[in-house]
Amino acid sequence: MSVAPGTDGVLVDRYDRVARDLRVSLTDKCNLRCTYCMPAEGLPWLAGPQLLTDEEIVRLVRVAVERLGVTEVRFTGGEPLIRPGLVGIVSAVAALQPRPRVSLTTNGIGLDRLAPALSAAGLDRVNVSLDTLDPGRFERLTRRPRLDAVLAGLAGAKAAGLSPVKINSVLMRGVNEDEAPALLRFALDHDYQLRIIEQMPLDAQHGWDRGTMVTAEEILTSLRTAFDLSPDPAERGAAPAETWLVDGGPARVGVIASVTRPFCGDCDRTRLTADGQVRACLFATEESDLRAALRGGADDDGLARRWRTAMWGKRAGHGIDDPTFLQPTRPMSAIGG
Repeated sequence: MSVAPGTDGVLVDRYDRVARDLRVSLTDKCNLRCTYCMPAEGLPWLAGPQLLTDEEIVRLVRVAVERLGVTEVRFTGGEPLIRPGLVGIVSAVAALQPRPRVSLTTNGIGLDRLAPALSAAGLDRVNVSLDTLDPGRFERLTRRPRLDAVLAGLAGAKAAGLSPVKINSVLMRGVNEDEAPALLRFALDHDYQLRIIEQMPLDAQHGWDRGTMVTAEEILTSLRTAFDLSPDPAERGAAPAETWLVDGGPARVGVIASVTRPFCGDCDRTRLTADGQVRACLFATEESDLRAALRGGADDDGLARRWRTAMWGKRAGHGIDDPTFLQPTRPMSAIGG
């Protein structure tokens, strides 16, 4: 086990995991209302003064990159494309030295319009959420008739060179669990990479039920009705997705089994919410306030020390299987993916 964090160095925890992947939420707002994320009427959004400014976001990311060893920065939401200063934030982060790899997780609405500017600003790639290819199902799932906009966003990202373009899909029992083969065929036909994700207990309604969740094993069984899958010989490292070669490769499909096959022991992520809170884990119930320190006059060394202390307290695992597990108060839209 490591010694307590000092005044410099990387973001290490008590289990010798080093956080090099930073997820930054730019807003808690979203222009969809996915049933597994939030209610139809939306949520009480963060007030403007609570949100980090563009300059504050860039400063905290700079501290993470220059002083804490972060090498990958992914912008999330809510829906990050609705953040007015997104292109400028991406440009400033891509200009940092050493340059981090910069990516974005989005629902894809408006991505066709913004992709060229984001690519020019230095964005490397995107993950686009897409749970169904059926327009009626899409509207029932998201409460918005915007499937065409998402498909246009995917195409626009590919045309702008934001590759590999990855698709994130969540399967739900009685809703879309039959679509795994169709989603993979769509991804293969368009040269996208599919990642299917087990539904996690991060909904605002706290209605998640493990007993009705579509498991990784069920996902793989469904995919194998149409494709031959073989284990990917490539080293997985800290990647959340377990990948499989499709029909012998080189195409791959990934399954992110956060619940049934947790990968906490290899986690390399740290998270910054839109209101400036550090979260050591997606499922954490504790946060550390960097916004107050930043606005209180802390220098970069002080911010780095606070961040290292926050990560030192990271737990060994998310504990979903523990009877005492408590779902985080914040929903996914307020944490960032």
